[in-house]
Amino acid sequence: MAADHSIPTFTALADLASARVGGRAVATSDDFFAPKSNLVKPEPAVFIPGKYTTRGKWMDGWESRRKRTPGHDWCAVKLGMRGRIRGLNVSTAFFTGNFPTQCSVEALDTTRVVTAAMAAREGAPWVTILPKSALRGDSDNFFAIEDDRPWTHLRLNIFPDGGVARLRVYGDVVVDWNRVAPNGRVVDLAAIEHGGLVVAASDMHYGAKDNVIMPGRAANMGDGWETKRRRGPGYDWLILRLGAAGRVRKIEIDTNHFKGNYPDSASVEGCVAPLGSLAEL
Repeated sequence: MAADHSIPTFTALADLASARVGGRAVATSDDFFAPKSNLVKPEPAVFIPGKYTTRGKWMDGWESRRKRTPGHDWCAVKLGMRGRIRGLNVSTAFFTGNFPTQCSVEALDTTRVVTAAMAAREGAPWVTILPKSALRGDSDNFFAIEDDRPWTHLRLNIFPDGGVARLRVYGDVVVDWNRVAPNGRVVDLAAIEHGGLVVAASDMHYGAKDNVIMPGRAANMGDGWETKRRRGPGYDWLILRLGAAGRVRKIEIDTNHFKGNYPDSASVEGCVAPLGSLAEL
């Protein structure tokens, strides 16, 4: 399969693997030059000229050593949220002469702990969702995924070795509502871990719209949604798709860290439009 280097629509979905929502790399064949944990960092990769470690050039990604024996390297990732995967970005940002030429991705859906032995196992229970595909260096490599099953873990295989900056896993969160909301317990229907999604915003000059539904309180002002100063008529807005239709009992608008730039007032509207397009909303 060939990578798509344009920006596909699935990138508007939640990143199921992000460390921000609990995703983590649990095992790897090798991370000699750069640790596997970098693979799921929420922020974009960076490059720092002249920065070295005792093992070589510091790189903001996962990087294995040069392979001198047959085989390939891999990294197993536990998704922060179980979900149906719609697309992947195997980003090789800043890896120019040390990126893998190909990759493949396998998936697993389990409630068990994935041990190092299971992570390394060839074949079942791992299921291929992306066959071996070419990668381009220092690039976003997007792949659409057609499999509709939900998954909890992925294994990124790289051929034969090298570095990957980030693995983004875009998809729809699958929520077990019997576990999350037993006996009608009140829950946050907008939370990303419950399937909430910010589908649009009028402006995101200072802060990303998706920050408003992330777990926990904001770490700082940059960890929220902030628009540029409005100099004309009108107001700013965002549209949230709830994780499930529900009866809203309480709304919390948290302006933590915003002191001289919080909104003076707010209003909230609701609608039932499960198939509504953005234009219709």
